[in-house]
Amino acid sequence: MANTITLLYFARLRETFGKASEMIALPADVATLEGVRATLAARGGAWAHELAAGRAFRAAVNQDIAGADTHVKDGDEVAFFPPVTGG
Repeated sequence: MANTITLLYFARLRETFGKASEMIALPADVATLEGVRATLAARGGAWAHELAAGRAFRAAVNQDIAGADTHVKDGDEVAFFPPVTGG
């Protein structure tokens, strides 16, 4: 059975993707945040550009800042957002 997660997009990503959130069923072999990023980037176009490896963005799992190796499981909320700069 596939794990289903909720994705949230903020700021530039929300505008670029044209949506604030979505629910997706993850492929069976995706268990980390890096896997989620790669799955979304594989959509191509703006997804591939904005979520390319090495591109500046942050992520959180269940409202905790997360790294590429953070595990993702059924029912998790994953948020992607640009890095915040201040001044």
